[in-house]
Amino acid sequence: MATLRVLQESDTHDDEMSWIEHLEDLRRALIVSLLAWAVASVGAFFFWRQAVEFLVTRGGLQRTYFTTPTGAFLLGVKLAIAMGFVAAFPVIAQRAWWFVSPGLRSQERKLVLPLFLATVLFFGLGLSVALFALPLFIHILTGFAPADLTYLPLVEDYIGFALLLVVAFGLVFELPVVLYVLGRLGIVSSGWLYRHRAAWIIGLAVLANFLTPGADPITPLLLFVPLYVFWEGTALLLKLTGR
Repeated sequence: MATLRVLQESDTHDDEMSWIEHLEDLRRALIVSLLAWAVASVGAFFFWRQAVEFLVTRGGLQRTYFTTPTGAFLLGVKLAIAMGFVAAFPVIAQRAWWFVSPGLRSQERKLVLPLFLATVLFFGLGLSVALFALPLFIHILTGFAPADLTYLPLVEDYIGFALLLVVAFGLVFELPVVLYVLGRLGIVSSGWLYRHRAAWIIGLAVLANFLTPGADPITPLLLFVPLYVFWEGTALLLKLTGR
């Protein structure tokens, strides 16, 4: 209910806001978001060992290594920052929607809460898909090595790879929310999306290949397929709502 009250604060804003007021709102949103991220990161630092153990086990690795005396501590800091971002993402998303809501019409403001919930939902869905597919990524990528080579995983490199994959999936899975908002604002339409379907398919394929390392065709498909399904679903939703 607290989130609902904060999101509905925008209804009390005047229809016209000065640039100073917009900048003040932006400053407030950034401060709250960064504070939430910082607090979540500090809390996450106490659990970084468990997170490393989970990611190593999830990737199907038996043992990992670090090569410098400060490697473990720096790894903990990096992991805590990433975990803090994930934990604070609902707050960051809520403040972002609160910031943009004054620029929306009254009818559009009613969609702020559902869109906020959708933003958090799709981010969590992206994280889940990445974690589910992590063992497959590791198996396929290490499978390219010749028989006389042995994969010796450095924990800094492996955790960095896993974090990049997980956060990237979470952010890219926001595609349907972005498309729907653009459609509601009249920037894109279902007709425009359908007319440029081929370009979107190519663009999504390029994005999937860019975000998934390796030269095999399987790992990009794990990202491309849900993105394309989201694209088709959002275009259909815009069409059904007359957009």
